[in-house]
Amino acid sequence: MYDLPHHKEKNQEEIIQFMKDYPFVFITGSDADSKPVATQIPVFIDEKDGKYFLTGHIMRNTDHHKAFEQNKNVLAVFTGPNTYVSATWYANPSVGSTWNYMSVHAKGTIRIGDTHELMSILKRLTLHYENNNTASATVFDNLPAEYTERMMKAIVPFEIEINDLQHVFKLSQDRDEKSYDNIIQQLKQKDGDAKIVAAIMEKRKAKVFPS
Repeated sequence: MYDLPHHKEKNQEEIIQFMKDYPFVFITGSDADSKPVATQIPVFIDEKDGKYFLTGHIMRNTDHHKAFEQNKNVLAVFTGPNTYVSATWYANPSVGSTWNYMSVHAKGTIRIGDTHELMSILKRLTLHYENNNTASATVFDNLPAEYTERMMKAIVPFEIEINDLQHVFKLSQDRDEKSYDNIIQQLKQKDGDAKIVAAIMEKRKAKVFPS
């Protein structure tokens, strides 16, 4: 991981909130023969007894399911908005351009759960993304039993106990204040992630340049 002290967030709660804001993670591991596997899946982040856990579900008998059964060590990568930053926006433009981004790497051990856990995860997942609308036709409890029974045979639940949490919030903290402000203004003129990164940088400026 790209790891420099000025690209770190000291407030642990902000790191966890970032993970909750961007829960569609890239989970990677390797099988018994050290062949890499990966998948992308939404997860929940929970704290229990001072430890953090990720929960979700994956399709049964895929390469990653089989690998996670063989090798419990996994890496979950949370990624947020990112954007190109031109060095022409710096007070001194005679350096290389860069990319601003936010990322959290959660290393841990994965455990495949049972049917009871799967049902609990599916209920929680469908309610959460339907904004707790219990009347929605697509929440677990409102789906036809025949369908849920068939669906549950094809997927398995998992829980990842996080044992190492690292992050990079690379948002031009190593630039001078004039350059920092100009980067924000330049990004505001663009669309998509660039505008989001500009807003984040603006919000964080007091931390970067405390008065």
